[in-house]
Amino acid sequence: MAHKQVLIWYRNDLRVHDHEPLSAALNLNAEIIPAYCFDPRQFGQTSYGFPKTGAFRAQFLLESVEDLRQSLQQLGSDLIIRTGKPETLIPELVKTLKIDAVYYYQEATSEELRVEQRLKTALNSLGVDLQSYWGATLYSIPDLPFSIAEIPEVFTQFRKKVENHCIVNPPFPSPQKLPPLPKLELGILPTLQDLGLEPPVVDFRAVLTFKGGETTGLKRLNDYIWQQDCLKNYKETRNGMLGANYSSKFSAWLALGCLSPRFIYNSVKKYEVQRIKNDSTYWLIFELLWRDYFRLIALKHGNKIFYSEGLRGLSVPWKEDLQQFESWKTGMTGFPLIDANMRELALTGFMSNRGRQNVASFLTKNLGIHWKMGAEWFESLLIDYDVCSNWGNWNYTAGVGNDARGFRYFNILKQSKDYDLNGDYVKHWLPELSNLPPSKVHEPWSLIPVEQKRFGVILGVDYPQPIVNLEKSVKANQSIYEVAERQRSTQFIPGK
Repeated sequence: MAHKQVLIWYRNDLRVHDHEPLSAALNLNAEIIPAYCFDPRQFGQTSYGFPKTGAFRAQFLLESVEDLRQSLQQLGSDLIIRTGKPETLIPELVKTLKIDAVYYYQEATSEELRVEQRLKTALNSLGVDLQSYWGATLYSIPDLPFSIAEIPEVFTQFRKKVENHCIVNPPFPSPQKLPPLPKLELGILPTLQDLGLEPPVVDFRAVLTFKGGETTGLKRLNDYIWQQDCLKNYKETRNGMLGANYSSKFSAWLALGCLSPRFIYNSVKKYEVQRIKNDSTYWLIFELLWRDYFRLIALKHGNKIFYSEGLRGLSVPWKEDLQQFESWKTGMTGFPLIDANMRELALTGFMSNRGRQNVASFLTKNLGIHWKMGAEWFESLLIDYDVCSNWGNWNYTAGVGNDARGFRYFNILKQSKDYDLNGDYVKHWLPELSNLPPSKVHEPWSLIPVEQKRFGVILGVDYPQPIVNLEKSVKANQSIYEVAERQRSTQFIPGK
């Protein structure tokens, strides 16, 4: 009897460890056909005209796909690579190779779900089974103590329920050997130029060299947790902004599925047994829970995370001031903490979590600029872009998310002094401020002319004047936000 042929459609799951579709096909003793499609739609433009996938993430993706191919080759298999729409290319492979079934990991948001639906329609007409799996989160959907429709709207409620009523399943075993592919044209890995991009020039000041792929992801995990022994201090250092090990930096490998969240969880649990269990080890899992939450909320609410009104349905009259937005995205606002973070992002494709919260707050609460412009800029540049986490966090920071708490903002000067007291981070990315003493580095606008000359930074020439008044801008935008909240509340009063 002929073996069943199963095509594994790889997407954001570029690994062989903890891979349920791969394990399921192996359990059937099937002939396994791994395939990846570079979808041109992922290399188009956002609604504001930014490249949908910028050069840093595209390079990381190419490295990850190449690493997956090498891993599969070491196991006796290989990876078919195609460029085009999966809903067209996969049915062609199915017909050519007489595939019996297609297995894949499902996604949570509209663009990806549309592709899944179109593929399902195409394969139905061919009489081919399309089997989806869920593997992007710590917790499996069937194990949750509530349905998707009943997911709590507040993160703390979600966290407490899953922690009290769920377990994290063990990772699926990594295959030791895979069957060889049938003879066919495997396809070549495209170049950045093929994708319409120029190779990124990585700045020497980058906190870490992010190289794509499961191999490097596993190496980073081993280095951070076991070799450098950083996990025991994670909670204390996670709000840092300068250096490789203030946080785990697993996010880029998680975003493309080069690392499985369950594998990370399993590693943390081993560390707790073998070395130490403390607040820091819990806090890394806590961060993975936030990632779960954003993905499950996206499943629950669908396209609402992309609406201007956000999950709350709050109609704030956001501005689209292109001049101020340009100052923000190029790191020329006149506020050193904001500018240093935005320049790091532009030059490396990465920014700390603390930095992301501050620049997002500044854009929405000080400049009053549409949060979607910021979300799309992050989508374009971030090497660790995850659609659910990115848009969920922007909803939250803009005050339109389901877990929002009114007009909350970050006091930029307080944040600067709390997390970069001596200005080391600011000076790292803003060399024009390198001669300023700690007392002046976060407030260069306070320099009198003689000090500007002494420290070699002429305001308006070497470094910009502030583009807004921090206190006045917050008050003005808070008034606008509160009007929107009042208008929303009247919509729910009976008889109105």
